[in-house]
Amino acid sequence: MLLIIQSVLSLGLIFSLLTFGVHLTFRVLEIPDLSVEGTIILGAAMSASLIHAGFSPFIATMLSMLVGCLGGLATGLLHTKCKIPPILAGILTMIASYSIVLRILGMGTPTGIRSNVTLVRIPTVFDALDPIGLSGNSAVIVISFAFLALCGTLLYCFYGTEIGAALRATGNNRQMAKAQGVNTDIMIILGLVVANGFVGLAGGLWAQQLGFADVSMGGGIIVIGLASVIIAEVLFRVRRFWVRMLTLVLGSTIYRAIIALVLEMGLAASDLRLFTAITVAVALSLPMVRDKFSYFKKRRAS
Repeated sequence: MLLIIQSVLSLGLIFSLLTFGVHLTFRVLEIPDLSVEGTIILGAAMSASLIHAGFSPFIATMLSMLVGCLGGLATGLLHTKCKIPPILAGILTMIASYSIVLRILGMGTPTGIRSNVTLVRIPTVFDALDPIGLSGNSAVIVISFAFLALCGTLLYCFYGTEIGAALRATGNNRQMAKAQGVNTDIMIILGLVVANGFVGLAGGLWAQQLGFADVSMGGGIIVIGLASVIIAEVLFRVRRFWVRMLTLVLGSTIYRAIIALVLEMGLAASDLRLFTAITVAVALSLPMVRDKFSYFKKRRAS
């Protein structure tokens, strides 16, 4: 039982970074960004390949965030400069990412292309706590929490700046933001860069937690991020922004706990995507069900 709880916490904290990114695009900018399925494997491939090549795990982790930012930049430019709809721009970035990932994973090989990289018996960022006796899931929880706390604090401070306010205004009402002199194209690009940077960082940590990176590991990631965001919004209806950020962490952890629970109950791993899709659909429908219930309750009372 303890191992299951530790596994839930470790993955929940790592994927909270993904949830931050999805929330920024999906709720703050109100842009459906599908490029996260590509940028998360870009981050995973970058960190795993660099660590496998002998680079410092911390440098590799930071570069995984950078490559995620570049993926977000590509999506932003396709949408704002080429006038491609955001969904299609994200799909194009996601498709291109798979070919780039094969090249990143194949760095140093004769063919220059490889579909996976293993980190077995190679020190990762989570091994930094070995001198104080922390290893395994315990080390993953501590290191992931440190990254999450730092990124969450920086993101909260960013939202409070003038640029952050302009970004939020762009998501709330793009035409009004333009009337106030905000360059909404720059704000959209910036938001996508920041969001996918968090996604790339999550991918870098995820690959090190798993001990490998694979070109197919990004499938269904957008649904996981959306599920975490929706669960947080449905269960915790809060207005204060910093509290909302905390609920995103709880939403990610609760989602991982639900997955662990249904797997323990005998659900086949191959059915996880179907279960996740159903979970998101139910969570998205709850506000409508709640409103209808309140409406009928008021009519009955009157």
